[in-house]
Amino acid sequence: MSDTPFGFGPADRDKDRDSDRPQGSGGSGGAQGPQDPFGFGNLPGMPPGGIPGFPGGLPGMPGGPGGFDVSQLGQMLTQLGQMLSHAGTASGSGPVNYDLAAQLANQRLAQTTSSLTAAQRTAVADAVKLAELWLDPATDFPAGATETVAWSATDWVKASMPTWKRLCDPVAQRVSGAWIEGLPEEARAAAGPMMAMLGQMGGLAFGSQLGNGLAELAAEVLTSTDVGIPVGPDRTAALLPEAIEKFTAGLDRPASEVLIFLAAREAAHQRLFAHVGWLRERLLGTVEEYARGIRVDTSRIEELARQIDPSNPASIEEAMQSGMFEPQTTPEQKAALARLETLLALIEGWVDAVVADAIGDRLPGADALRETLRRRRASGGPAEQTFATIVGLELRPRKLRAAAELWRLLGEERGIPGRDAIWAHPDLIPSADDLDDPATFVSHSDSTDPIAELERQLRADEAMDNATSSKTEQNDTKDEGDEPEGDSGPESPRV
Repeated sequence: MSDTPFGFGPADRDKDRDSDRPQGSGGSGGAQGPQDPFGFGNLPGMPPGGIPGFPGGLPGMPGGPGGFDVSQLGQMLTQLGQMLSHAGTASGSGPVNYDLAAQLANQRLAQTTSSLTAAQRTAVADAVKLAELWLDPATDFPAGATETVAWSATDWVKASMPTWKRLCDPVAQRVSGAWIEGLPEEARAAAGPMMAMLGQMGGLAFGSQLGNGLAELAAEVLTSTDVGIPVGPDRTAALLPEAIEKFTAGLDRPASEVLIFLAAREAAHQRLFAHVGWLRERLLGTVEEYARGIRVDTSRIEELARQIDPSNPASIEEAMQSGMFEPQTTPEQKAALARLETLLALIEGWVDAVVADAIGDRLPGADALRETLRRRRASGGPAEQTFATIVGLELRPRKLRAAAELWRLLGEERGIPGRDAIWAHPDLIPSADDLDDPATFVSHSDSTDPIAELERQLRADEAMDNATSSKTEQNDTKDEGDEPEGDSGPESPRV
């Protein structure tokens, strides 16, 4: 899986981060999981693995000479035709063609997704109701979801598309814009009207990558908040029974126990996002902030562009994999990614701590399920895949565990109301440094009411502003009073 937005850049990974991952632990990013769901391992519109049987073989393509598969060729041509048919649609004029993304995702999922039964829908509704009752004494936030639904994988794709537009557009816009800006001036002048077509083709390419990536994610996400933020409609708790059944098949726990545990996590997420008004916008805004800083090494593009042979597809693929379009990370982007990583860790840590309090001894396998989900995230679950693909961010398991420990300590020291009051304002939440030393943060905030402290700070800032304004007005008045009379113009001549 690529760590750069939409798969641009080389395929090599950060070995230090990979060393923290459990080997062979499953999950989508493990040894058996899908690789690079959004990246250039699959060319836009091509079946998994690329062009089957291409003479000499392209990088990352299985088989090579003699591996020609007529059925795959038919699939490739069909998907290519669908891409071209979307070129003139309204949605194709943006940085990502979302109609194409949805169609490709649904086509891939149609082979494995079935209609949900009434029993599955009832089980989801009952599990969420029970989870809400258990959560009431564990948090100061009341129930956040006003509707509970069961989704199939295709339902998840449809319901989540508005959120993906918000997440993907800024990054895709900057990447495609940087690519065009990086073309030599003579190439842009020669292209002329073709530049608009290049933009459309970029939208098709991004749409194809997004569609393949959403199909991979939709096949394994368990709830609407499995990627760290609610991707569905506001105040809607959603679970995916088919994915949960597959997830449960690998565990030594009753299916009803797993369903209730996941329902509690979903309901806790919904409570947090429903009653912390700034949280969702802060997350999405940080992604947009990251995207605004994307820069591409244009000199590198010019150098490699001269080496590309348009008649040789292998040279184009080789250029893409060489880092030709790899964004150069700026200090501002690194700061934005650090804030996003910390905020996501705090959300997951709070949910982990609250659900642990709510479940208590009610579910015998609660501790085992908590650890399973942590390992799932560490080995490359949906949240890690999503943010690594879109914004080049991987959540570190150490941060998640530290965040859960911080919220647990806050609950013990200050009680549930004091712990949840930390979410009242973004200036009150712990920083990345606080996650490195949770005990110190808890001890410093133990004797202080965060709301009262924030109000005192706001009053102090207001008083300082008023004092500065008053002093400025006094100085202006004094300057006007000191001005000598008759100095407003030349002296009138005497008669």
